[in-house]
Amino acid sequence: MKLLGISGTIIGSKPRVVVQKVLDEVQRNQPEIEVELLDLKDYNVQFCDGRDPSTYNEDTKKVIDIVSQADFYIIGTPIFQGSITGALKNLFDLIHPKDFRNKVMGFIATGGTYQHYLVVENQLKPIAGYFRAFVAPGFVYAHNDHFSPQNELVDREVLERVAALSEEVIFMQKTLKGTKSDHQYS
Repeated sequence: MKLLGISGTIIGSKPRVVVQKVLDEVQRNQPEIEVELLDLKDYNVQFCDGRDPSTYNEDTKKVIDIVSQADFYIIGTPIFQGSITGALKNLFDLIHPKDFRNKVMGFIATGGTYQHYLVVENQLKPIAGYFRAFVAPGFVYAHNDHFSPQNELVDREVLERVAALSEEVIFMQKTLKGTKSDHQYS
């Protein structure tokens, strides 16, 4: 069982920090679960233009494969101008919807205002609904004030939400994986 953490930005590091915290919690509590971090800033992902995925550059094909082969996800994004990043939207556009179907997603967002948490509810969850993915009921929103000057996540309540999200996605994945073997979803 593979959990993929996605840092959905090509600038900044706060989403990566929080996504990594969730992956660390999963590894600490469930070491048998394989975790991987995909940081979009480490790849030269081409803009989705509807062509055959095999014709994209090597980085784009590699990212498509990494995302498509994961069993469940922790997806993080900073909030810019009241929305997810273009890099994350582009990633969603590159992945065939069937590759997200019936998979668990947990969401993380970071931002500079306390209202930006609404992007999880108003944008990320509807995208997951389109994919027919299962969404963890909780999510983590971290404001700039929740980080130390060294960019470490230090807010106790946010760290508690990180732990809760890690437990939710594991519970959902294990429960649904057992159910899916008994019933085929369409």
